[in-house]
Amino acid sequence: MSIRPVKRLIESQPTMEGAGVRLRRAFGFGNTSDFDPFLLFDDFRNDNPEDFLRGFPWHPHRGIETITYVLTGTVNHGDSLGNRGSLGSGDVQWMTAGSGILHQEMPQGDARGRMHGFQLWANLPASLKMTNPRYQDVVSGDIPEVLDDDGTRVRVICGSFWGKRGPVDGIAADPRYLDVWVPPRRRKTLPVATGLHAFAYVFQGGGTFRDASQPLGVVTEPVGPEGMAPTTVADAGDRSLVLFDRGDEVTVQAGEEGIRFLLVSGRPLQEPVAWYGPIVMNTEAELRRAYEELQAGTFIKHG
Repeated sequence: MSIRPVKRLIESQPTMEGAGVRLRRAFGFGNTSDFDPFLLFDDFRNDNPEDFLRGFPWHPHRGIETITYVLTGTVNHGDSLGNRGSLGSGDVQWMTAGSGILHQEMPQGDARGRMHGFQLWANLPASLKMTNPRYQDVVSGDIPEVLDDDGTRVRVICGSFWGKRGPVDGIAADPRYLDVWVPPRRRKTLPVATGLHAFAYVFQGGGTFRDASQPLGVVTEPVGPEGMAPTTVADAGDRSLVLFDRGDEVTVQAGEEGIRFLLVSGRPLQEPVAWYGPIVMNTEAELRRAYEELQAGTFIKHG
């Protein structure tokens, strides 16, 4: 077995999207080849409703899948195909935009005005860019949870883990999306299939992702910018993303408060990317055509 060393440690950065939603972005709208098939990851967490209530009004998507995972509050959504609904605490929406959809998402917060959730964008291969749009709305109670003897808890949203399979299926990049909690001061090794790109996003507590052979407190090399050699140890706190190199396991040492993180992996598509805003195609010609169709009112192909 081979522990994945850390390739990069990234602090999510404040940004604004939609009609004025303040959020943190861990990656996106740049060179995302290290994350292939994933394109963008946002953490929308705020206790001030003024910073999120304007939401994400009507906007197009084509060529991608958007994955929304709500921890606190609610997100009302609707689309040009007539779908309507609301995501609550613990719910997931996996939307395959395919050939094109107009979509809106309006965060509402909880009774105390708090909102917290994540959105991940996954690319579609060229063969499925123009497929029929599809929704997989999953309520919290349908997401299996596994509990290990040491108190480690894992919600399995997509893919298989420890004998459980998540409710989201039929995804081209064969992803696995896990919500992991490791109790205080515990060290845990989690399998991640070889050949997949993988990252962890910490959103509660903190800990150290490490080569299992390294003793506690030993850092062999600082984590550097893109292009530097991998390190064996990286201390990761709240709102930080750990990008892993090759291997088939990830080891984490939880800190004094424990650590909760998303562990996401997927099979690289290794295809060219032509990307502008919420539309992602393979060539600039396809991208131009998509925006021309949007202007001409011929963007929606199905429904």
